[in-house]
Amino acid sequence: MKKRSNSILYIGNNLKKNTKYNSTLVELTKLLQRENFTVYISSDKKNKALRLLSMCFSVLKYRNKVRYILIDTFSTSNFYFALLTSQIARFFKIKYIPILHGGNLPDRLMRSIKLSELIFRNSYLNIAPSNYLKNEFEKQGYKTVLIPNIITTESYSFRARKNIAPKLLFVRAFAQIYNPKMAVELLVRLKKTHPKALLCMIGPDRDGTLKEVKQLIAKHELTDSIEITGALTKEQWHDKSKAFDIFINTTNIDNTPLSVMEAMALGLPIVSTNVGGIPYLIEHNKDGLLVDKNNVDQMLDAVVSLIDGNHKDIARNARKKVESFSWNNLKDNWLRILN
Repeated sequence: MKKRSNSILYIGNNLKKNTKYNSTLVELTKLLQRENFTVYISSDKKNKALRLLSMCFSVLKYRNKVRYILIDTFSTSNFYFALLTSQIARFFKIKYIPILHGGNLPDRLMRSIKLSELIFRNSYLNIAPSNYLKNEFEKQGYKTVLIPNIITTESYSFRARKNIAPKLLFVRAFAQIYNPKMAVELLVRLKKTHPKALLCMIGPDRDGTLKEVKQLIAKHELTDSIEITGALTKEQWHDKSKAFDIFINTTNIDNTPLSVMEAMALGLPIVSTNVGGIPYLIEHNKDGLLVDKNNVDQMLDAVVSLIDGNHKDIARNARKKVESFSWNNLKDNWLRILN
């Protein structure tokens, strides 16, 4: 059977019905379909073992139909999903393209040198959404192309915030690597000078960290000042964001998080830890404020500076930056590779 030039298998965590989040997989699939590509997706299995089996089976199932396999590639257990599916693709001589996610992938390259070689040395090419990952992969001699994460900014309503109130928004999974407890510690200190300060935390529990966060909230008697919503759809958290004025990103490890890009599109000024790919996305004092990892004092100073009316142009500069990540600006990069 002749492989169709416009047929693609996309392997990744298609878990929107569980997480409520539109992943890169969901968004990119829609955009490629709009360009007349046929895209098969795997997998939506919640159980990791079943998801891996489903992914491997999909390579076998579509091996004679697809020209390329896109593989979302992470640094944790899902690294092995990419390893197994890529090697099956190699066996059947199908071109595969890892799409690199996760700020800790450079560490994975060093910890799993031979396994990384199997995946990234034999790929058709590797796609990095940030110059941070592109540079780290090129240091190891892996052919890597930069294509930023795509954000359809026309569907994001920019809201100018003339007066910044001490209302903080956190949108991330409750996981150790994202350091959500730092957000609570930040509010503890902020309330000493701004007693009416509030924090809303949106996201699912990933590794049990939510329990620790709730314990910290109870310890500091902040139950009336912090709202935890659980996972919300993109539309729900965008609507929720209208009531808040500062977006905080407390992560210890990162690449180019979509939630931060979305906050930039919505007009929320960003205060983020300066880790991984973040400084490649945000220019300090121009389109966001950057602080050292786990440095609550620096984040407090940055938040208070915004409340005091400094950095008037940051939000508009951030919106302008993410507009450059639209599909119209980036689709030719994808089409040159896939056509």
